[in-house]
Amino acid sequence: MLYFYHFPFKQILIAMFLLPILLPPTVLGFYLLYIFSPSSTVGGLYKHITNKTLSFSSEGLLLASLIYSIPLAFFPLWEAVKNINVRWIEIAHVFGYSRIETFFKVILPNIKGYIISASALVFANTMGEFGVVLMVGGDIPGKTRTISIYIYDAVQSLDY
Repeated sequence: MLYFYHFPFKQILIAMFLLPILLPPTVLGFYLLYIFSPSSTVGGLYKHITNKTLSFSSEGLLLASLIYSIPLAFFPLWEAVKNINVRWIEIAHVFGYSRIETFFKVILPNIKGYIISASALVFANTMGEFGVVLMVGGDIPGKTRTISIYIYDAVQSLDY
């Protein structure tokens, strides 16, 4: 849990989580398209392992949507962890719980509602996203076409 640890450059790491919300969606989509391309390190490694490309695929589309929506989940989860009583964690350690056990038996049950709300925010935002989806997934019928792109295509062809 990032909140409980103090280390140099922690604020820079937090800023990296929030970076997707600062960029316009199409710009972020362009950068992700470049990162996901087989000629890049990430895209090349993925292609080497799976023999598929992340660009213009449903996997790449899902990953890009999650990257775009990370800031929407970050804030509620940060607040949830911030509101956990540190004494509960200390008590769990006194009773011999490991860090993993403390996470699953103390922290996770106490932030369950926040996780649900963060998931709903991410899902709703991803369903309505257009820029990142169009850049990374393209408009391939039956493969990467989403409802927002379908509506856009229908309006472009004056099919109301």
